[in-house]
Amino acid sequence: MEFPMNRLSFIKYPKHQMKKLILLFFTAIYSISLAAKPVKPLPAYLDLGTAVNAMNMVMIHDVVPPPVAARFYSYAMLTAYQIVSQSDKKVPAPAAFVHNFPANLVSPEKDYDYRIAAIYGMLETIKIIMPSGYMVQEDQDKFLAALKEDKISQAVIDQSIDAAKKVTAQVVAYAKTDNYGKLSTRLRYTPKKGDGYWYPTPPAYLDPVEPNWKTIKPLVIDSAAQFKPMPPIEFSKDSTSAFYKLAKEVRDANINMSEENLMIASFWDCNPFAVTTSGHMMIGFKKISPAGHWMNIACLATKQLNISFNQSVLVVTMESIALMDGFLSCWDEKYRSNRIRPETYINKYIDLNWKPILQTPPFPEYTSGHAVGSNASATMLTYLLGDNFKYTDDTEVPYGVGPRDFTSFNQAAEEASISRLYGGIHYLDSINEGNKQGKAVANHIIEKIKKAGIGRKR
Repeated sequence: MEFPMNRLSFIKYPKHQMKKLILLFFTAIYSISLAAKPVKPLPAYLDLGTAVNAMNMVMIHDVVPPPVAARFYSYAMLTAYQIVSQSDKKVPAPAAFVHNFPANLVSPEKDYDYRIAAIYGMLETIKIIMPSGYMVQEDQDKFLAALKEDKISQAVIDQSIDAAKKVTAQVVAYAKTDNYGKLSTRLRYTPKKGDGYWYPTPPAYLDPVEPNWKTIKPLVIDSAAQFKPMPPIEFSKDSTSAFYKLAKEVRDANINMSEENLMIASFWDCNPFAVTTSGHMMIGFKKISPAGHWMNIACLATKQLNISFNQSVLVVTMESIALMDGFLSCWDEKYRSNRIRPETYINKYIDLNWKPILQTPPFPEYTSGHAVGSNASATMLTYLLGDNFKYTDDTEVPYGVGPRDFTSFNQAAEEASISRLYGGIHYLDSINEGNKQGKAVANHIIEKIKKAGIGRKR
């Protein structure tokens, strides 16, 4: 609004107040000018996404199933997080919210870069705890070459590697206490007898994935059984029953598939090992797991926001923990209810010739792992980075699908969940209850980290 000069009235201030006003004015202008300056981008070798992708490649090579992948990611990220928390007092130590996690016992080196140590430690952890971990040696070599090219002194590199290895040893020792090493000593799983129970599915009729995963110790939740979903709808062969209608809904969704729904099913397939047969020949195709997909989303979100290295490590670590405990909770229910897959039921009681769009994974149906993992992830990322977060997910481009645009993490989780109905591998009640289960796990973790002092990062 404009005012005629003759109608302006001026306020007269004492000289000392006028000096304060002038000082405040120029301080504000200076602050605005600082805020307007673009944040200096991190060197490429400190990109978390690159390190996570290196982990992805090893997991794809080893055909790591979803719950196991989440475990590997979480320990690698906890190594990086532990190193960051030792150097940044604003980042709460993992011992504040992870069960029995070791305190910061490793003394920081005199001349080292904790960010270099964090990235190197992630890779070093994977190198030790994964069967084909040796594969990341090439990534470590490339990382060190990039440091030298950036004129980082050899002394700093050596001290950073030393610090990384010390913390890695801590985390690996902690990982050995979670019962993972005892899984191979347990009795071989035998499918339950009965019409309503899971049985291996075509084309490969693979053995069930991790039937004893509930024995793994959680990171933050109290137990694998803490967030039991509602019991699944009761099995029935009766064509008028609720269960029959659930199965028919899966079949009908596949038969009347739109191009958009087909794209959604393909985008969120994330089957670590899909098998195709041709006569007597069987070919396996390896892809990223659901855990790897959401880890990539976390990395691209932190990069898009251009938040600090420390905060990026925090976000991706919390994401990995949500995945770890989310899949643990899900797998506990899978082998409790041990429910038959749609493919088995539909072929036996509805349509002998029907085949799902996606290949049925080798484990029981209830609850949907994608629903649990995706909603645990979306709930955690929404807490840390906010809702209505627009991003483009290009995770599946290397596997021939995508990219896709999303307006929020929750929208992505909803799409990932319903993709299992479109793909023909889950009933709707499994998806709905899986959504609730994933959110419940994440909200419990959020309450724990909130008490430790971890809040929103933007």
